[in-house]
Amino acid sequence: MPGSSDINVEGSCEALCRTLVSQKGLQKETADISQSVLYTSLMGLLLVADNEKEPLAVGSGRVGLRNIGNTCFLNAVVQCLSHTRILRNYCLLQSYKHEKFSKEEAKLMDTFSQVLTGLWDVREGDAAVNPRQFYSVFKEAVPYFSGYSQQDAQEFLRFLLDKLHTEINRRPYVKRTGKESDQKYVRFRISEEANAMWKRHLERDDSIIVDIFSGQLRSSLHCSVCSHYSNTFDVFCDLSLPIPKRSSRGEVTLQECLDLFSQEEKLDKENSPMCDRCNRRTECTKRLSIQRFPQLPTDLNRFTTSRWSISKSTVYVSFPLKNLDLGPYGPVDCGSVLYDLYAICNHAGTVNMGHYTACCLDENGWCFYNDSSVTQLTENQLQTSQAYVLFYQRSTSTAAHRK
Repeated sequence: MPGSSDINVEGSCEALCRTLVSQKGLQKETADISQSVLYTSLMGLLLVADNEKEPLAVGSGRVGLRNIGNTCFLNAVVQCLSHTRILRNYCLLQSYKHEKFSKEEAKLMDTFSQVLTGLWDVREGDAAVNPRQFYSVFKEAVPYFSGYSQQDAQEFLRFLLDKLHTEINRRPYVKRTGKESDQKYVRFRISEEANAMWKRHLERDDSIIVDIFSGQLRSSLHCSVCSHYSNTFDVFCDLSLPIPKRSSRGEVTLQECLDLFSQEEKLDKENSPMCDRCNRRTECTKRLSIQRFPQLPTDLNRFTTSRWSISKSTVYVSFPLKNLDLGPYGPVDCGSVLYDLYAICNHAGTVNMGHYTACCLDENGWCFYNDSSVTQLTENQLQTSQAYVLFYQRSTSTAAHRK
């Protein structure tokens, strides 16, 4: 059965740790690496090996999800996550039961895995999978999604990943302290400071969700008075990209959205933080860049909120299916960092009356998921003005080198 496994993943990691230390592959006295970081690295190796061997007997995955009352947003996001292969295999093997450290029951992860098991069942039939139990558990965890109103798919994705991570966090009992934010790394180079912040993050937040989706943003501030540079680093699970105004040719590209996202921004005194050197608010410039690259969803910021209303942008944004290069938006020396598209969450209609669908790539090509209906697609049919959340994964040429 896809949902069963006799492999003790946690035991495998511990055994591998002991082997590395005993063979002096790691020196206990000098190795500057936490148990959590080491555990995450070894988990990544095991997941990559599992992904390459593909030991699971799975169906085609071309199974729909039943709409149980304005749940197209849920169906579209779940289909996209279902085609995130490492996450899918992790759920079907129920690996979280072997590695999770929390004593709390992983109710949401259990029901999410049950949905994925139904979608990838080798005995797939004509019936769509009913996500009612999963959605019921999710609404208990996030009451904001209660009722039958249409919800935002990107918000649902963020809440879902956060709640799944909380249930299967490998470091659930490490408390955050208020003093951490006051620690400075002025003596470090940027890469050392970023690594120190990432290591601290893993010491309290460490799960398969972090392994797959989490990355690190760098925010650089340059004081216009004293020319002092300062950096802050934040963890992210998706990039929310602004859409430029429609060009003369009637469309914009994803690269233009990325350029606008990373464009230098001028901050006046009222909106700028304190300058560490001037010890006061000054005019400064701010620039965002990617310090650590994840496998990531990228949402196009189609919905804009003003004081009185919410509007939707219908600008056509063209995006590459292969070899999206995020290297220019990362550290100076990172080179090319290539991504391939494997899923799209679409939104059709207006703010008040809309419908979500998904396009997902499997071994036999692209399919269009419209709740319980599943039909084949050609690549030419993917590029539309309805694209909302784009799911990219590291291409094989760069996946082995993770920043």
